[in-house]
Amino acid sequence: MNEETNTDTDFIAAPSPADVVAGKPPRARVEDAVDPEESPRETMERKRDYLEGFLQKKPENVPAGAPGGDLYEAVIAALKEIYDPEIPVNIYDLGLIYGVEVDDESDVTVTMTLTTPHCPVAETMPGEVELRAASVPGVRDAEVNLVWDPPWGPDKMTDEARLELGML
Repeated sequence: MNEETNTDTDFIAAPSPADVVAGKPPRARVEDAVDPEESPRETMERKRDYLEGFLQKKPENVPAGAPGGDLYEAVIAALKEIYDPEIPVNIYDLGLIYGVEVDDESDVTVTMTLTTPHCPVAETMPGEVELRAASVPGVRDAEVNLVWDPPWGPDKMTDEARLELGML
């Protein structure tokens, strides 16, 4: 056998003469890409979540009426207990609540809409929302503003509501 004949191991390890002449970088090899310190099982396992503590931490010094504050969150929780009688989803996740504002005197203003102007609960739903918001401890007064612009649409629903209704 002469020296010019390559075996399989020589062919894989040695760069081709064209690569050497042209000054090309060496070709990528699989064994170069694999991290020898990590097994395939370790690679596929979920890594420690570095945001875990950050996501669980509550904001500090949030006023009670601001989003994330105790009073604001209590009003939202109360609104999530109200269900549209025709749809098995609460009105908050359904997207009927456009806004909740709590002022410095603990007065709550809820801006909401209904699925349609001819909804069977058009006369009773705003009153129920007002009563439920006013019943939250710490709320002095509650008012509901019923608006029709922008009109309600399925795009206003949360993903949980869409899943409940079989839309996902």
